Amino acid sequence: MKPHRVLSSRIFKHYALKPIIITVQSQSYALFSSVPQTQSASPNNPSIPHTLTPQFLLNLIHSSQWHLIKHLSPKLSSSLTSDTLVSLHETPELVLQFVNHVELNTLDIKNLCLTIAILARIPSPKFALHIIKQVVDGGIATTKEIFDEVGGAREQLSIQSTNVFDLLIRACCEMKRAKEAFECFYFMKETGFIPKTETCNGILSLLLKMNMLEMTWVIYAEMFSLKIKSSVYTFNIMINVLCKEGKLKKAKELIGFMENLEINPNVVTYNTLIHGFCSRGRVEGGRLILNAMKAKGIRPDSYTYGSLISGLCKERRLEEASGLFDKMMEIGLVPNAVTYNTLIDGYCNKGDLEKAFSYRDEMVKKGIKPTVSTYNLLIHALFIEGKITEADDLVKEMGENGLVPDAITYNILINGNCKCGNSNKAFSLLDEMLSKGIEPTRITYTSLIYVLSKRKKMKEADDLLKKMLTKGVLPDLVLFNALIDGHCANGNMDRAFMLLKEMDKMQIPPDEVTYNTLMQGRCRQGKVEEARQLVNEMKGRGIKPDFISYNTLISGYSKRGDMKDAFKVRDEMLSKGFNPTLLTYNSLIQGLCKNQEGVLAEELLKEMTNKGIKPDDNTYYSLIEAIGKDGNFENGSAS
Repeated sequence: MKPHRVLSSRIFKHYALKPIIITVQSQSYALFSSVPQTQSASPNNPSIPHTLTPQFLLNLIHSSQWHLIKHLSPKLSSSLTSDTLVSLHETPELVLQFVNHVELNTLDIKNLCLTIAILARIPSPKFALHIIKQVVDGGIATTKEIFDEVGGAREQLSIQSTNVFDLLIRACCEMKRAKEAFECFYFMKETGFIPKTETCNGILSLLLKMNMLEMTWVIYAEMFSLKIKSSVYTFNIMINVLCKEGKLKKAKELIGFMENLEINPNVVTYNTLIHGFCSRGRVEGGRLILNAMKAKGIRPDSYTYGSLISGLCKERRLEEASGLFDKMMEIGLVPNAVTYNTLIDGYCNKGDLEKAFSYRDEMVKKGIKPTVSTYNLLIHALFIEGKITEADDLVKEMGENGLVPDAITYNILINGNCKCGNSNKAFSLLDEMLSKGIEPTRITYTSLIYVLSKRKKMKEADDLLKKMLTKGVLPDLVLFNALIDGHCANGNMDRAFMLLKEMDKMQIPPDEVTYNTLMQGRCRQGKVEEARQLVNEMKGRGIKPDFISYNTLISGYSKRGDMKDAFKVRDEMLSKGFNPTLLTYNSLIQGLCKNQEGVLAEELLKEMTNKGIKPDDNTYYSLIEAIGKDGNFENGSAS
């Protein structure tokens, strides 16, 4: 037989357990408290024998000599503790008091599991759950070993109930230990025990939250195999799973299936389905389900309407969303902050800040406090509109209302100031963010690198990349593109291409923006042929050149006066289905004027106006400049 491992006291010190106070027979006990409990002194404290016996220990327990038990706990052997626990198993409240006063590092896995099996008989499960979590989290035994020891304790005590196994699974679920919960489910099955419906629901719920959707179907199938009855909660979870998988038709059909089993859907069932339809852009389908639930006599709640309002806002059907919101209040439902935030977000995206702020004011009047999300939405919208002062005022208001900015708030503020070119304020906000213990995210670093690149501070931008990597924050495509753009704009093409290699090492695939930026950098150097080679390289990576790619080459060739190559790229661009833009025509006209080909330049001018493309200052500047250089421009064009 394998020796039992002792539970290290360091494990319990690490978790800094808080006492759990219970009341048994008019006394209070704190489970795992490090503070001795108040107790009246016994007038006849027994003398301590040289050899401790179970009977002596039991006498101490029954006479509430807890101070002596605490004093003796380091001397209690595993067998003595085990015999004592077995003797007390009919009085689990005394076991709870006993465990509360012994040194926990004297309990090995066997005695811990014996304690769990006994405490599982107390009506409240929290005491057994508390110890189970410490054993599982402490890593002193595998899940299989814990299950076997608990099973052995159950047999030793002749306990008929299998509740202790259900509690083991429940503890794993509460700790978000999906693997361990899954294992325990199968251990129960293998030993011929059937988990409760509530236990299965706990596993299903955890798997859903962790997005382990395939595993939910495995457990659900096992429930049918073991003839474990599904509850309305079970069906609600599985409908949610189907909605997450995008199988809306099957999710709807599951309601009929549960009704055939005489399990009536509730408001949560319909809300889950409505949310599934609306989140997938199927608002009309959500409305039909709303009508169906009303027909069944199930009254919609705030969550029902919130899902529909959210769906309408995502489709930019804001008037309908506002109308549904009004109807919701007419029937006596009180919207929550989430619903208000949905409407505020919708109107902010539309650019209607007046309406967005009116909803904020309305929620305040109704006694619903704006959340950090409310302020984040409004601050972001103000920055988009360039209203920096108003955004700063809103941040102050946020603080006055006792709300603390979160990482999203700081990212909005930093990004907003970066876009406005206020790098000093952006870095000041970074310092403030760090002082409050909020770690910068990839978005934070991207904004700061962007502003540094625009200000040609490329060394600082590179240093910031190194800093974020040392903190374990991985860059993404957007960040690399910003950094590459900065180096290209400053003429450091070697560093730009080094960054492309770093992207490959980090397995971050470049896109057309990456290559367009590199092509523009090469064209600035007059190396249009090398830019042209980049087009072939991007095609080799499976990246399709876009109209910017072609315009970059046309501009590059035109600036050099290589009009034959420029028109060749223009023709290739047309063959790929891209229509010439203002930039295309301006580049070609500029090149033709540079080569003093006024006739062709004027033809292109007529062509672009016929296609509805309005010439701009650059167009006319090129033509005027050409006229100034060649007095015969007008005559040449008239011939």
